[in-house]
Amino acid sequence: MTEAGWQNWSGRVRTTPARLARPRDAADLAEAVRAAAGDGLAVKAVGATHSHSPVAATDGLLVDTSALSGLVSVDTRAMTATVGAGSLINSLGDDLLSAGVGLMNQGDIDVQSVAGACATATHGTGRALQNLSAAVVGAQLVTASGQLVSCSSTEHPDLWAVARTSLGAVGVLTEVTLAVRPAYRLHERLWREDTDAVLAHLDELVAATRHFELFWFGDGDWCACKSLDETDEAPGPVEGRRHERVDWSHRIFPSVRDERHTEMEYAVPAEAGPECFGEIRRLVLDHFAHVAWPVEYRTLAADDVWMSPAQGRDTVTISVHHDPPPADDRRYYRAAEEIFAAYDGRPHWGKVHFRPTQELARLHPCWEQWWAGRDSWDPDGRFLPADLTSS
Repeated sequence: MTEAGWQNWSGRVRTTPARLARPRDAADLAEAVRAAAGDGLAVKAVGATHSHSPVAATDGLLVDTSALSGLVSVDTRAMTATVGAGSLINSLGDDLLSAGVGLMNQGDIDVQSVAGACATATHGTGRALQNLSAAVVGAQLVTASGQLVSCSSTEHPDLWAVARTSLGAVGVLTEVTLAVRPAYRLHERLWREDTDAVLAHLDELVAATRHFELFWFGDGDWCACKSLDETDEAPGPVEGRRHERVDWSHRIFPSVRDERHTEMEYAVPAEAGPECFGEIRRLVLDHFAHVAWPVEYRTLAADDVWMSPAQGRDTVTISVHHDPPPADDRRYYRAAEEIFAAYDGRPHWGKVHFRPTQELARLHPCWEQWWAGRDSWDPDGRFLPADLTSS
């Protein structure tokens, strides 16, 4: 935050909070929330500012959670790890590895905060693998009353059910407990392939390895493909294969994505993924060939998280990207959104979308349960996102 206000990573979301807090611990945070309540201010938390939606924007109290970070504990019997909610995902890998564990899965961007990634149901790829929210088995947060509350499936389960994908709307997370697994290595393979050839055996590519994703480029109509598979091979380059390597999972997952951009992503039923992608491809080739950014295609397993875009259905996620401001991404995104809507797509909470509340309610089967739980813990709407209402 500067004198000019606050903006997210891409510069698409800008706001001027009345107050900024950088709590050193949960007690600091609770005091800041109580003070905000006394002054009638809304409260939102921000992590790494990587959300392209206004989910973290506020004109009230903005809480910088970066000091609430680090690995708190690992329970190798329960196979869980508790981490500071403000921890960046890329700060945890080596510490988790030292404890002999690793995250179930993660995305190819690892600079988000854990709390922010969970709050927006951020994910990686893999048809049998769920998003990060589904790994949340416990949490600790400061609620609207300024109280520090722990929750899980057995302790305040209504709060836990909301907090797994909270949209930052029920409190400020201080710690998150995640299900983990024994540390593992991945074999990465990168290759370039003609789009029609990829689409002809897309199901085979998805089924062949633990993780598969593609980036489609309209300029030349080709795909950059990536597969990752679990292996016992030693870390290092694969002899005789230029675009293959092996390493521990947290070192293989991330890609460097420094170039600023905006992004829209929709989750569609898995069986509709190839057809929906085909329509997005035609849209770009026919009307938006000037957009140089790729389209990303990933898979995701169904989960039971109330506000997850993959709730109740196996999923394909398709992401479109655009230049950041001052470029105007709205015409492209609205055209893409019409296609996603035709396939019953659910928008990613941390990325651009224009869906009205009533449509979001139709798309999410557990909408009413989530809102009832949220409202019971924050009846005055202290943490409500500016762009979201129950009806």
